[in-house]
Parts: sequence; structure tokens; C-alpha cells
Amino acid sequence: MRIKENDKLPNSEIFVLEDGEPVKKNIEKFLKNKKVIIFGLPGAFTSVCSAKHLPGYINMHQEYKNKGVDHIICIAANDPFVMNAWGKENNVGDKIVMIGDPFLNFIKAIGAEVDKSGRGMGIRSNRYTMLVEDMKVIRLKEEKETGTCEISAAENFLELV
Repeated sequence: MRIKENDKLPNSEIFVLEDGEPVKKNIEKFLKNKKVIIFGLPGAFTSVCSAKHLPGYINMHQEYKNKGVDHIICIAANDPFVMNAWGKENNVGDKIVMIGDPFLNFIKAIGAEVDKSGRGMGIRSNRYTMLVEDMKVIRLKEEKETGTCEISAAENFLELV
């Protein structure tokens, strides 16, 4: 990843589903004056993402809120409909903000893109978790391989918040 701790997040456009419709959001306006956890992953409905990464943040939502986190954001190289469906299947409710980055605007801007074409997935996001305060990256943990979820897992990242 190009982005490092103490860097400011680059402004980019992302998508969320609101009232059944995709809405383009400016990430800077979305995160301004907020303390957030952003966890990025290769894709919705993929094995490690579905078994560990997303469920971990759902289960530990309150612990992060207790540490002053305003939002926990899941971002992947999927469209907002897919992210919303995956969120519903996992009962995220209002615990996790599900963001689609189908054009890889944010993913490429932070240097998190990885080529998963050999697995039939195309360009995706590496697996990482970051703590961001008012657009500044405070903590960042990136997995060496997208198939693992250890240092970016909710239970392991909590101690860094």
C-alpha cells in the first residue's frame, strides 16, 4: 500500500445504497471530523471475508464504539447493490457502513489494489484495516496475503484504537 500512517486519505468517490438506489459520496465529506475504522477486503461473499473479517467487526462493534469510533466502514471492489446484499445476509444493520468501490477509485488512490485475475476476480483490494481520524491515518495494518485475516482482524486491531 502506498498510504502510510500519518498520511491524509486522498479524496475519492465511493458508493452506498440509500433507499434502494446507489448514491455517489465524496469520502472527504463522509469522514470529515469523524473517527472511523475502515477495513478493506477483496470482495463481498468471498471465503475469508465472509467467515472472519466482516463477522469480526459486526461482533465487536460495541467495543469499537466504546473507544469513540463513530463508524466502522467495510469497503470492497463491488458495486453498492452487492455490498448491501452481503450486509443484509450478515445482519450488519447499522453496525457497519457497507461501501462499494466498483471503479476502484479509493482502492487505487491508497495503493491497495491487487491482481486476483488468476482466481477469476480481476483487480481487487488487499486486506487491511485502518483507524482514521478526520481523514488522517492513525493506524494501519495490511495483510501480506488476501487469504489471511490476522493483523487486520477486529479482535487484533482493537488494541490499536
